[in-house]
Amino acid sequence: MKAVVYEAFSQPPKLANVADPMPEAHGVVVRVQATGVCRSDWHGWMGHDRDIALPHVPGHELAGVVEAVGRDVRKWKRGDRVTVPFVCGCGECPQCQAGNQQVCDHQFQPGFTHWGSFAEFVSIHRADLNLVALPETLAFDTAASLGCRFATSFRAVVDQGGTSAGQWVAVHGCGGVGLSAVMIANAVGANVVGVDVADDKLALARDLGAVATINANAVADVAEAVIEATKGGAHVSIDALGDPTTCFNSVSCLRKRGKHIQVGLMLGDHSAPRIPMSRVVANELELLGSHGMQAHRYGAMLDMVESGKLRPERLIGERISLEQSIAALMAMDKFQSVGVSVVTRF
Repeated sequence: MKAVVYEAFSQPPKLANVADPMPEAHGVVVRVQATGVCRSDWHGWMGHDRDIALPHVPGHELAGVVEAVGRDVRKWKRGDRVTVPFVCGCGECPQCQAGNQQVCDHQFQPGFTHWGSFAEFVSIHRADLNLVALPETLAFDTAASLGCRFATSFRAVVDQGGTSAGQWVAVHGCGGVGLSAVMIANAVGANVVGVDVADDKLALARDLGAVATINANAVADVAEAVIEATKGGAHVSIDALGDPTTCFNSVSCLRKRGKHIQVGLMLGDHSAPRIPMSRVVANELELLGSHGMQAHRYGAMLDMVESGKLRPERLIGERISLEQSIAALMAMDKFQSVGVSVVTRF
């Protein structure tokens, strides 16, 4: 099969022909129809993820068709249209037994713990637990955009944030994750403030439902600007970028008893950001992480997509080829593109 492979961290990947994967007894092989290019893939390529063994094929936001089925799989057959969370569970640890596969003690992640979806085929383990059926009406490119950024944002806004109608939600960073959060928070009836440094991304945030936007380069104090816009601070604030500055601003802009949700990865030199802990204590703030979403929670999100309340296809910026994904991956730290880049040509 054709696949994007890198043999050293931070060095240019190449398009190569490699052996087709075989399904595990409990798994399937999926023929990839679309796969997103995500900043998490860039972190992996940079060497920030200790699970990655070289040589490696990146890619974790995928949608496709079941190509081959392991002997122990009961729920799936060849030809089924599927996607998968970027964090998959083992089904046996205490976290999985409690329904929290997104923090499985023995989790596997396509594109990190094993070869991923920047390829014609990808192996998915524990298929009966982790695969998600796709509605016939949902295009593969749209489905691929759900796997990491959109699903993670859905869980951050709905499950972790407990966001309700009328609340104020601040979203710091209007890339793929942030724009997903804007759309989802708006869909549940919240008032959204988008924060970014790029006017074109802020314009898209407004188009997706943000009632106010703030260009961080145009104000002296981002947190104070959010507090003013929300008439006292956000009930829920999301760092969708993963940067010490956006993390600090997200915590600082909360009203009393507000919730900060960390979605953007904080790796490498950013792994220990400064937190205004005196404000956390005095205002009884909550600091929460959001790490993917369980397969069994996809139904609620897909129902909102099918009803038209959520339109993730609006977040797709570019549809590119597998070969073009190399340049897109290497440029992910520059945040140049608006929306999500999805590989649709293999």
